[in-house]
Amino acid sequence: MIYLIPFIAAIIGWLINSLAVKMLFHPRKPVKLGFITLHGLFPKRQQDLAAKIGALVGQQFSFEDIKTKLTDPQKIKKIIPLVEVHLDSFLRERLPKAMPVLSMFIGDSIIQQIKSHLVAELDTLFPVMINQYLDNIQQELDFEKIVSLKIEGISAEQLETLTDQLLHKELQSFKLLGAVSGLIIGLVAMGISLWQY
Repeated sequence: MIYLIPFIAAIIGWLINSLAVKMLFHPRKPVKLGFITLHGLFPKRQQDLAAKIGALVGQQFSFEDIKTKLTDPQKIKKIIPLVEVHLDSFLRERLPKAMPVLSMFIGDSIIQQIKSHLVAELDTLFPVMINQYLDNIQQELDFEKIVSLKIEGISAEQLETLTDQLLHKELQSFKLLGAVSGLIIGLVAMGISLWQY
């Protein structure tokens, strides 16, 4: 019977670590095991975790970086050809349909002049428009709150599935570590028991 101690201790170690992994996510409601009450770590602390991660994202996220990137003259120059195509289509097709009398006075050279002046104006206007637009968005968007609400909305089952997909080997190793440590403790206990006899 004394030789079963290491195997029993290994099974107990594996079960304890398996329970510890399970308790990260479940149960949502506390479970009473005699005088011990078990709470799932994630469900119990989900709101606190969501608030802390939301605050971290809010601190790290810089609207100024986005503004700088979106108003970069090199990026704006990349959209100017698209604007030119739309302006050309407007001046040659839609404007004459809307104002037939005007089409008698607008030729190719006038269209090119109007287009080049409008493109130059838009080149300076786009950064101002984008800046103003982002200022308005910045006042309306609270990234800290958005991230917090998204994390609060994650179910324990979703998090458990994701964690199992990402950390499957590590979680199995943790359970195996419980079995190995239980086995070692059982061998020590068996050695002490045999030594006393």
